[in-house]
Amino acid sequence: MTFFNSQEPLLRRKQTDLDIQDLEGLISWQWKINGVPIVSWLYTRIDQVFLLWGWIVGLIFLTPQVFPTFAWTHQAFLGSVLSVVGMVGMAAFAWYWVTVERLSWLIYLWGLVVLVGLAVTNYGIFGGVGVILMNLCPLWLGLCSVGYGLMGIGLRSRTFLLASSLHLAAIGGLQWVPTHQFLATAIVMAGTLFVLAEVQWDMRPPIAAPALSPEEIAFNRQQQSLRKSNRNAQKAA
Repeated sequence: MTFFNSQEPLLRRKQTDLDIQDLEGLISWQWKINGVPIVSWLYTRIDQVFLLWGWIVGLIFLTPQVFPTFAWTHQAFLGSVLSVVGMVGMAAFAWYWVTVERLSWLIYLWGLVVLVGLAVTNYGIFGGVGVILMNLCPLWLGLCSVGYGLMGIGLRSRTFLLASSLHLAAIGGLQWVPTHQFLATAIVMAGTLFVLAEVQWDMRPPIAAPALSPEEIAFNRQQQSLRKSNRNAQKAA
């Protein structure tokens, strides 16, 4: 038995035969012309977390790039408020999913990542610590790399390990854009989150969670069987 789920590709189109924990709070919309789907949106609560953080991260890191005269102390306050909103939203949106999947530690992991980043960032800004101010982008890229790396190991996901490697590589790439580091960081961090919200990423096989009723477990098994049948049909086509 391999550590990663070899039956799952690294990235693929979103699956539609969803388990009960993915149907909770699902947002779906489809635009058709003459019965033919043109645009289709499907966002689980986890996808919604990625979208939420994508917009927050984009706003935080684009602000100093677009508005360089905006006071650092005001930016620190704005970033702290938005980060708290993100952590609360993450916990609210993802709690049922992580409970069913026995992955509650993910909430605490990313909460710790954000709190450590905020503590160091605010110390650098309000304390006037130059070495921190000059390395805010590497700091956050490094923290996210650690977060995605631990997430990849915990979920047995190559996708999140790839995201971790991307953030780590971006740190080295900042030297090539010395005057646009915040823009580059926004593109990497927010872009990764938006991509993760739009695709199906790989993770370990489903589990029979005690948080679900026997009927819900049976429903999930039926959905898993449908997904397997669809994959086999696609391979045979």
